[in-house]
Amino acid sequence: MPHALDPVASLLAVLDLRDVGARTTEDIFTGVSQAMPGGRVYGGQVLAQSVVAASRTLPAERAPHSMHGYFLRPGDASADITFSVDRIHDGRSFSTRRTQAYQSGVPIFSMIASFQDADPGLEHQAPMPDGYPDPDELPDIESEIVRAHPHSGRIFRERPIDVRHVPSPIYVEVDEPVARQAVWMRVKRTLPDDAGIHRAALAYMSDMTIQESIMRAHGIAWTTPGLKVASLDHALWWHRPARVDEWLLYVQESPSARGGRGLSNGRIYSRDGSLVASIAQEVMVRVRQDAEPRR
Repeated sequence: MPHALDPVASLLAVLDLRDVGARTTEDIFTGVSQAMPGGRVYGGQVLAQSVVAASRTLPAERAPHSMHGYFLRPGDASADITFSVDRIHDGRSFSTRRTQAYQSGVPIFSMIASFQDADPGLEHQAPMPDGYPDPDELPDIESEIVRAHPHSGRIFRERPIDVRHVPSPIYVEVDEPVARQAVWMRVKRTLPDDAGIHRAALAYMSDMTIQESIMRAHGIAWTTPGLKVASLDHALWWHRPARVDEWLLYVQESPSARGGRGLSNGRIYSRDGSLVASIAQEVMVRVRQDAEPRR
């Protein structure tokens, strides 16, 4: 079971899938879940585990460069998850895998990922935006919440990721309704020197806070009465290697929201300005009509 008192050990435990030895036409793995206050599996966790499962069917030098997934059903954090990997294609440089995550015999997440050997080629990147404060200059709001509200602060205390918002968090109120934000984030302590763990942990982190550019645009805080938020699908492109136990800047913006759904795009940069990954996610956001935005 994950280590409840050590959130980083818990993260490593959920990424350490078990090969059950079953072989049909697919490779089968099982994994545990982190305990969550609401009892539902965190989407970034099952996403990262699916990447790990697919990676287990390939040599280490063939690394994931893109994944596209759909969240199909809420997962139960108290139950194990079974992952089936279909080896769709293996070419000279690329491989494709389909991973399905199951609980109680029904899929909760479905993903297709592509893998590639290291290969030289054209290279450019969008520059890291200017003007963001250094993470060490930002207040550790989450630690303050844990001290001030021990019960509701449990989710922050047990989260393996340190998060610093720019301009400010939207946990309780929204300072300015704009459709963009940035977040500095990193795993709370040093991880092993295993590139596969860092890629999977980056996938775990990529589902964290990306919904907020949609909410921020409309002045919606997480404590808004009747708020319902759920990730619908997720796409991630790994561009360059990075350590997730060092500060990464996650720049996010929402170009559109309509029909109870919002789209958010993100780019993750290392502290030295290297573009590490790009993300896109569509999110269901529903708010009670009588709910007042918190500003």
